[in-house]
Amino acid sequence: MNKGKRYLAGEKLVDKSKAYNVKEALELIEKMPKAKFDETVELHVKLGVDSKHADQQVRGTTVLPNGTGKTLKVLVFAKGPKADEAVKAGADFVGAEELIPKIEKENWFDYDVIVATPDMMGVVGRLGKVLGPKGLMPNPKSGTVTMDVTKAINEIKSGKVEYRLDKTNIIHLGFGKVSFGAKKLLENYDAIMNAIIKAKPAAAKGQYIKSVAISTTMGPSMYIDQK
Repeated sequence: MNKGKRYLAGEKLVDKSKAYNVKEALELIEKMPKAKFDETVELHVKLGVDSKHADQQVRGTTVLPNGTGKTLKVLVFAKGPKADEAVKAGADFVGAEELIPKIEKENWFDYDVIVATPDMMGVVGRLGKVLGPKGLMPNPKSGTVTMDVTKAINEIKSGKVEYRLDKTNIIHLGFGKVSFGAKKLLENYDAIMNAIIKAKPAAAKGQYIKSVAISTTMGPSMYIDQK
C-alpha cells in the first residue's frame, strides 16, 4: 500500500514501540495532519475468546454520550399503530410487505439501520439473504426487534452503536469524529470499553482484553495501554 504524505506525517508522530495512555493517544490524534473530511476515530479490540463457540460470543449495544457524529437513517417495519408511532418518533422510512420488492429488485439501501416489530419478522426474514451480508438484519440482542419502536429510534438517532466480534475475535467500530476533540472522544471510548468489559462471557478464560488500538479513518494505529 502506498502511504500518502499526510499518513506519513501522522506516522512520524507515533512511537510504534509504545503503548499509549488513551488520553494521550486521543490528544495525539488532534495534532495529526487533517484530512479533507472529518475522519471517524476507530476502535479495534482483540478479545481472548473464541467466536466459533456460541457461549463465547460478545455482542451488544451502548449509547455513546456524545453520539457518533453521524446521523443514521432508520427504516422501520411495522403496521397500524406501531407504524404511526414510528413516524412520530422520527423514522426515515416506515413500511411492511410492500418494501420487499423495492429492496430485493431495486437494491434499495438508503438507510443505515432497520428496526422491526416482532410480528413483522416473518416478512423481514424473507430478506435475510439480502440484509444479512450487509449487517442490516434486525436482531433482538441489538434492540432492533422490539415493540418499543420509539425507544429504538431515539437511541439509534442519539448515538447507539452495536459492537460484535468478527471471525478473528476482534471488535471494530467507530466511536466519534476527529472534530469531537480528545475530551468527548475519551467519554465515548470509556462508554464503549465499559460495555465490552461488562459483556465478558462466563465461558471466557484467561486474559479477556488482549489488545486495544485506535486510529482515524486515514491515519496510523496506536496501541492503548490497558493498565
